Amino acid sequence: MDSALDSLDAARFLQIWQHFDVDDNGYIEGKELDAFFQHMLEKFGMKEINEDKIRRLRERFMSACDTTADGRLQIQELATIMLPEEENFLLLFRRETPLDNSVEFMRIWRSYDTDSSGYISAIELKVTMKMFDKNRDGRLDLNDLARILSLKENFLLKFKMDACSQEDRKRDFEKIFAHYDVSKTGELEGPEVDGFVKDMMELVKPSISGTDLDKFRKALMSHCDINGDGKIQKNELALCLGLKLS
Repeated sequence: MDSALDSLDAARFLQIWQHFDVDDNGYIEGKELDAFFQHMLEKFGMKEINEDKIRRLRERFMSACDTTADGRLQIQELATIMLPEEENFLLLFRRETPLDNSVEFMRIWRSYDTDSSGYISAIELKVTMKMFDKNRDGRLDLNDLARILSLKENFLLKFKMDACSQEDRKRDFEKIFAHYDVSKTGELEGPEVDGFVKDMMELVKPSISGTDLDKFRKALMSHCDINGDGKIQKNELALCLGLKLS
């Protein structure tokens, strides 16, 4: 069991936890505890799981984690035991700063990548640098930041534009544009364009760099920004995607 825990990271731990903490109150108790520990044993490949093994595992963790002695496990109590320090911090960060879309993610990215280098340097971001700079180069890239922030699934994965009729594509386009047009101005600009570009690129390349994103953004703007105002109007994006809005 201990060796199996070595492969557990914040994302996987949070996924398992949320399955049992259905009301999202930050703790599990009663029969939920037994179900939680049985699930953990199954996930880590334990053979011949029985009530005695579940009971012993529950007692082991309760004695170590239940610091408040209230008979229930809080997420932070359990994470302290099961996760390395950096993953423990990441778990807390992800729970406290959930993001609804890539537009918010890119707004944060741009606010730190002040020189548009495609990286966040130690000067631009001193807090938590050592913890999340996985390749120890003194910089955070898009993938490092994605580890820190809790971002929902790529919105574009919900759509299959090539497999729809023209009317279906128009309907999906309306949903897509509304999702990225968070300012509700009828045009995409700044981090709204960035968020759209990020999700588009990740459909074909799951791991992208800030430099990759900027190159693709420049290409998209040169193709779609027909009136040259530095924004993408709704009809401009529709034309880029081969749609004619009525």
